[in-house]
Amino acid sequence: MYRSRFGARPFPEIPGFNSSPEFNLSRRRFVQGLAGGALVLAACRGVAGAAGAAGETVARGERGSILRGTDFQLEIGARQMNFTGASRPATVVNGQLPAPLLYWRQGDTVTLRVTNRLPAPTSIHWHGMILPANMDGVPGISFAGIPPGETFVYRFPVTQSGTYWYHSHSRFQEQVGLYGPIIIEPRGGERYRADREHVVLLSDWTDTNPEHIYRMLKVQSDYFNYGKRTVADFFADVRKQGLSQTVADRRMWGQMRMNDTDLLDVSGHTYTYLMNGVTPAANWTGLFRRGEKIRLRIINGSSMSFFDVRIPGLTLTVVAADGQDVEPVTLDEFRIGPAEVYDVIVEPKDDRAYTIFAQSMDRSGYARGTLAPAAGMEAEVPQLDARPVLTMMDMGMGGPTTNLADPGIGLRKNGRRVLTYADLHTVGGPIDSREPGREIRLHLTGHMQRFVWSFDGKKFSESRPLQFNYGERLRIVLVNDSMMNHPIHLHGMWSEVESPEGEFLVRKHTIVVQPGQQLSYGVTANALGRWAFHCHLLYHMEAGMFREVVVEQAPASGKQS
Repeated sequence: MYRSRFGARPFPEIPGFNSSPEFNLSRRRFVQGLAGGALVLAACRGVAGAAGAAGETVARGERGSILRGTDFQLEIGARQMNFTGASRPATVVNGQLPAPLLYWRQGDTVTLRVTNRLPAPTSIHWHGMILPANMDGVPGISFAGIPPGETFVYRFPVTQSGTYWYHSHSRFQEQVGLYGPIIIEPRGGERYRADREHVVLLSDWTDTNPEHIYRMLKVQSDYFNYGKRTVADFFADVRKQGLSQTVADRRMWGQMRMNDTDLLDVSGHTYTYLMNGVTPAANWTGLFRRGEKIRLRIINGSSMSFFDVRIPGLTLTVVAADGQDVEPVTLDEFRIGPAEVYDVIVEPKDDRAYTIFAQSMDRSGYARGTLAPAAGMEAEVPQLDARPVLTMMDMGMGGPTTNLADPGIGLRKNGRRVLTYADLHTVGGPIDSREPGREIRLHLTGHMQRFVWSFDGKKFSESRPLQFNYGERLRIVLVNDSMMNHPIHLHGMWSEVESPEGEFLVRKHTIVVQPGQQLSYGVTANALGRWAFHCHLLYHMEAGMFREVVVEQAPASGKQS
């Protein structure tokens, strides 16, 4: 039995994981992975699809890697994958990891018949899609899930366009491979045109049973933090800031029972980071011709990892966030949280290779790929930046900040132009210009020692649903009282981020709230039904940072719920 956010229920161990959770692999082999399985794409408008296990090559145009149209057959099953030298079980769609790229058109109605070949229930959530509640794919909220051997038919109109993704919402199936990209062609064509495009889907693979990872986090929340401060760090701090200040800092962290290097709950010592299902050593490659404009549709499909993305030698122009066109922003680097999506355009001027470098926020590892004019080319891979260290200001000790121009820990004053939410402006303005008639204020809370995560100090099992009245405009205010970044996702409705002055900035489906930060966004409750609202860090969601939102007609009296 396991106890999830929906209570105790049987859940079989993932088939193929042996009882030993750790493996005697070299650090380099584990971080870099195997060198087989590179995916090379070369067509004029090539789109990076899925890559197989080490030793396999999946080229664009191979049957199943890209699925187009309005009627789709998807089969969820198990398959052994080998990224590090250890063959491990994965949850796959049509035999692929990542799952096939789904190519839709705005205005169509799509039908997706999903068959479950696993021994356990499964599901697919269409992340960021605006659709009927019973098509949203969250077991226990919008439907009962897909039992073993059965088929569920998803059918809904495609009312939006842009880059999105899909993933399992059943326990830890997302962690072991059930995720894939979606591209929706706009009815009137792309606002920002490119000569070629590639999907860049980032993820975190583990050879360790995710059930074991979760158990160890519950036993010791910093179990996977291999970057803890040492005696040498202590004396280095003494030289920089003096003995009394250093001792005071250490004492304060000790009293809080926290680590100032605990940036990610699961690090590159447990994860091998993938780009389109390919390890750093395998070097996924997307092709280009000099002078072309290339659109990169960058999706963070990881379970627990924030990535800082840059392409040394190229300027990035952000043209869309979470599928929504934004006014172009030119920069060198951006941070992307789990479930976030950014479209960027680059324009290589030289016939040489460029490295797409996505280092984890705690600098414990990276995913990488290459843009090149020919297969087999490589560029220098940058060194990982120094590991950031949290300060008391990062913890909000000076009061929660509303500064949306802060790029976050590890990115401040690094010599590169870094994206912030303050830079993003969705084209066309808000979907609803009404002033919010009601405000809901929620604190993001957690107990690090017990690895319990919550809203307002209450786990999902202890909470009541949030009530939205159909048609109303609300303001959601999130205050992060924890030391972690939290990507918060509201299903079924858009979240429109506001400036501290209440002005509309950007429309998103997933919003990252930094430690010690207060952030607000508008929501129009135009989707009847039951919806999920949660942190998109998978183990945080399972540990309680989850709420149900119910949108229903307001009572006849007109009183707010």
